[in-house]
Amino acid sequence: MASPTTTLFLSLILLNLSQTLAQAPAPASAACNGVFLTYTYTSGEIIPPILRPNPSNQSYRFESSLTILNNDLVELKSWRVFVGFQHDEYLVSASNAVLFDGNSIPGSVANGSVFAGFPNPDLKTGIETAGDLTQMSVRVGLVGTQFGVGPRSVPMPSNISLVNDGWVCTRPTMEGNRTMEVCCTRDLSFRSNVTVDDEFLPRQNGDLTIMYDVTRTYESNYWAQVTIENHNPLGRLDNWQLSWDWMEDEFIFAMRGAYPSIVDTSPCVFGRQGQYYQSLDFSTALNCDRRPTIIDLPLEMTNNTNLGMIPFCCRNGTILPPEMDPSKSKSAFQINVFKMPPNLNRSDLTPPQNWGIRGRLNPDYKCGPPIRVSPTQFPDPSQQLPGTAAMASWQVVCNITQPKGASPRCCVSFSAYYNESIIPCPTCACGCPSSTDRTCSSTSPALYLPSQALLVPFDNRTTLARAWADLHHFPVPNPLPCSDNCGVSLNWHLFTDYRGGWSARITIFNWDETAFVDWFTAIELERAGPGFEAVYSFNGSAMNLNGINNTIFMQGLPGLNYLVAETDGANPQRDPRVPGKQQSVISFTKRLTPGINVAGGDGFPSKVYFNGEECSLPDILPTSNSYRVGSSIFLSLVIVFTVFMFLKQ
Repeated sequence: MASPTTTLFLSLILLNLSQTLAQAPAPASAACNGVFLTYTYTSGEIIPPILRPNPSNQSYRFESSLTILNNDLVELKSWRVFVGFQHDEYLVSASNAVLFDGNSIPGSVANGSVFAGFPNPDLKTGIETAGDLTQMSVRVGLVGTQFGVGPRSVPMPSNISLVNDGWVCTRPTMEGNRTMEVCCTRDLSFRSNVTVDDEFLPRQNGDLTIMYDVTRTYESNYWAQVTIENHNPLGRLDNWQLSWDWMEDEFIFAMRGAYPSIVDTSPCVFGRQGQYYQSLDFSTALNCDRRPTIIDLPLEMTNNTNLGMIPFCCRNGTILPPEMDPSKSKSAFQINVFKMPPNLNRSDLTPPQNWGIRGRLNPDYKCGPPIRVSPTQFPDPSQQLPGTAAMASWQVVCNITQPKGASPRCCVSFSAYYNESIIPCPTCACGCPSSTDRTCSSTSPALYLPSQALLVPFDNRTTLARAWADLHHFPVPNPLPCSDNCGVSLNWHLFTDYRGGWSARITIFNWDETAFVDWFTAIELERAGPGFEAVYSFNGSAMNLNGINNTIFMQGLPGLNYLVAETDGANPQRDPRVPGKQQSVISFTKRLTPGINVAGGDGFPSKVYFNGEECSLPDILPTSNSYRVGSSIFLSLVIVFTVFMFLKQ
């Protein structure tokens, strides 16, 4: 038994300790009645190769963590956090998260990136979990490579913030030199125009949406329907290719309405799948890639009883804008997915991540992660019985983006009645190979051309371009400018200009090896667009984009909507190849656009789209101080003679 002196001494120690603890500062997260974010740099070390002469390119391994804690009164659904990486980071792994833009890991995050929660995207509140931090917070472990940060520096991001709608974050603060913190709270002025379900997030709007609906589920596999739907008036996909990442070693056993681009089950036979499903016949399975690529089936497979018979399937990968044909603005297929342990449960359903979709000469799309939404309702085909609901539904939203450094795939040349030179597509408008510097110049402006050169492939234009330059005393660089390298080019020709109106002629050239079915083009005229009257050889109409009536939408007439591919000339041994070509005249009135200067620039488009892809435009406009039309006959004779002399030489 302790003596009274000892007891008194211990009591004093405990009293002093309790007072000390009471005076200790509370953690910063306790003062945040919102979502508290923490980024902590853990460690870093130099990795080979060692570049002593060039330390700015030296690579270093880094390890860090990102913590998201929900201290708010409402559940945080599908959290998304931006990390402003600024040291050319290359991310190798991330636990409990995926990249929101659909890119796969490993991958570059040099310009900063948004992370989204996976496999648990939601963070519950302390009230509904009795303060259980395992349900209120998540820790994302990051491992990657940084460049040029120095052996003793502590490389931190420029910013961290919660990017969910309706949240605002204060300026991040540093706790020491290795931890960045920020508190984000709900924006009381934010008003959503959708009703939020207590269980599911509302469906979002986007240029393109993809629904992943599980329709039948079993212990080891399930059937899902994938529906791709276009919502952008100028968006489009041709020969679409859809890809995603399986996160739990799933594999594709069967499909209807679409097919993998590669049928290969060897990764399953020699992997975990083959060890578990020893009695399964993998020769009838379709694909075991971690990131498969799915392609649409041709039209003739629509009524195939084994692979077709799915509404909106089998259109050879074409998805049109809803303005062209609403019935052709979506595509659908069904997929049979086999799961792996420990996910063998009817209700254990995990959608694939990192979705991506692309087409041929179409816009670039960036897709977000799949978001759980209310189950999709499928109507009864006979319309006699109630519809059925999906077991579970996820929505993927994709938006048109312009990747950094990406080149267009089409270009535009300008010409006018008052100038006989064609202002061609810019040099390397659609990109140039890096090895062309010795044979052509990627920086010199393209040479002006005579009108007949538009029908000649670039490789055969040299003689015409040189002759035209000599005739008009235009400078000719050495080496000559590179080509535009575009599969499709358009010529916009200012045809007439008079007191009451004006007209233009548009010509579309297909230099590609493949024809374009159901093609369309859209022309934006900033000031002259409201004066549009008619298109005479195409089906054309005015389009209201973003509340502005300045865009003309044109497509081929029924039976004439096929822009053929480049073909051989009449005599392939002598004549150059001939592009597919379609042409029309467009008329405008000045009654609705008083004061416009057609020749001064208002008659030339500010933007041109072909099949949804924005085309490259010339930097200059035709001027009226060059040769005029009155000398056209003489010029034609002179240039024919000049070309003849070049060919003789």
